[in-house]
Parts: sequence; structure tokens; C-alpha cells
Amino acid sequence: MNRKSFLKNSILGAASIAASKSILKEEENTISTYDKLMDRVGFNHLPNKEEKSMKSVLHKANTRGNANHGWLNSFHSFSFANYHNPERMNFGALRVLNDDQVAPARGFGKHPHDNMEIISIPLEGDLEHEDNMGNKTVIKEGDVQIMSAGTGVYHSEYNKNKDKEVKFLQIWVFPNQKNVTPRYDQITLDPASMNNKLAQIVSPNEDDAGVMTHQDAYFHLGNLSTGQSVNYDLKSAGNGVYAFVLKGDVSIDGQSLNERDGYGVWDVSNMKIEADSDAKILLMEVPMHL
Repeated sequence: MNRKSFLKNSILGAASIAASKSILKEEENTISTYDKLMDRVGFNHLPNKEEKSMKSVLHKANTRGNANHGWLNSFHSFSFANYHNPERMNFGALRVLNDDQVAPARGFGKHPHDNMEIISIPLEGDLEHEDNMGNKTVIKEGDVQIMSAGTGVYHSEYNKNKDKEVKFLQIWVFPNQKNVTPRYDQITLDPASMNNKLAQIVSPNEDDAGVMTHQDAYFHLGNLSTGQSVNYDLKSAGNGVYAFVLKGDVSIDGQSLNERDGYGVWDVSNMKIEADSDAKILLMEVPMHL
């Protein structure tokens, strides 16, 4: 995969997830995205089933929070905006995992963020990003975008198409250092790198594969054919892995998972992923302690 080095010092943005104009207005009056999410008080409490063992947690797809605003239909793996569940605030440094669908020609207007690592992974359609440094780009399936909000950024994200939805994952990770210089990066993945393999798409090392993040975090994507398996070795002691099934059915160390299920494990050094059908999976390795 080739890193696009366009305007690395330019960023300002963060894949927004404010679910409505009122929420966006609230964000503008917030001192810090980081502080807000570190101590978030939700508007309501919607408990849902969480299956937890000593070293793992299972979030079935149908237990996620959901906010359908017509133009935006968003599923929340962790507490976000009006969905609040104190048992599902984060997985270590992973704070937000939103599965978003945006109507044609609609999107998130200009709004601010700071001190957050925000990764966007398009699944379908075209997402147009614009920020207050003059960047205007479009990302689509096969691309990965990161925005390190740092000292502060303003950006907007819109569905570029007028005739079809855009679907994408919006992921927020707490950084390991605050008030860094804001930055932007995106890459286009080589599909062959994911065929029955795990391709690294995010890492803390600027010269490594994937986009760079200000956190000891490693993300991998893989497309697995039925009956194929891959092993994953954790990169850092003290990290855990949150797996999110984008398509199909897989088993991780014997735990069966279906489409849009989330499964977090920790206190392990490796894991085995087996495809029970043709499947696509995202692994997010993050520190378990902030």
C-alpha cells in the first residue's frame, strides 16, 4: 500500500459523529473533545446485553445503540451522544466505534474537535472531507483516513453522491499525548494485501505500513475465504484487541461471531481467526490502560 503524502501538516478535522445540529452545537461549546469523552454523562441509560468473561467481552450486533435521524442512521458499539450505557463506555483506548449510514447529499457540517485520534474507514460510497486548512478530499471503499485533532481542528464530512448512501466506520481513539500539531493522512489499500491475510492499516510508527496514530495502536483488515484462518500476534504487552466483523461469520479462539458483532480480548499474546463463511474483519489493538 502507498502512503499519500498530501499535506501531512494540514489536517483539521475528525470524522464527526454529531448526530444532529443540536449535538454539533453542543460540541462547539465544549472545552475539549478529550475531556468530554473521558468523563461523558449520557442523556439516558439504555442497558443492553454484554457477555463478559475474565479476559473477553462480547457485543452482539443487535445490542448496539442506534440513532436514526433520517439523514443519518448510526449504530454505536460504545456510548455516544444520546446513547449511554455505563457498561459500554470504551475498550481501553478505543472510545468510539460508530457504524454510520448517511443519506445522499447529506452529512456533518463544519464542527470542532481536539485531542482525539479519529479514523474513518469507508465501506460503500464516497465521503467528502473538507477542513479549515483548505483540504478537500474524497475517500471511498479501500481508503483509510486519519485525523489527529491535537490542539484543535474544524472539519465537515458529507456524502458526495446525490443518488446513494455512504457507509463508513468512524472510530475514535484516545491519544497518548495531548496538544500535538493537528495532522491529516489517508492511504489507499492494495486489495491483494488483505486476501486471506491481515493488512496493517494503522500503527504508531510513521514509517510503518498504514496511517500513523498518536497512540500505541495497530489496526488490521482482512478478507477471509470460507475455511481459511489467520493468526494475529499482539504488538505490545498490555494491549488488547477489539475485533469487529464487517461481513460474514468467523470464530476467534472458539468464539463464534456474526456480521457486526464486536469481541474484545485482553491478557493474551495471540489469537486465531477462522472464517466460517467468506468474511471481512477489522482488528483494533489498543492499550487497555490510559
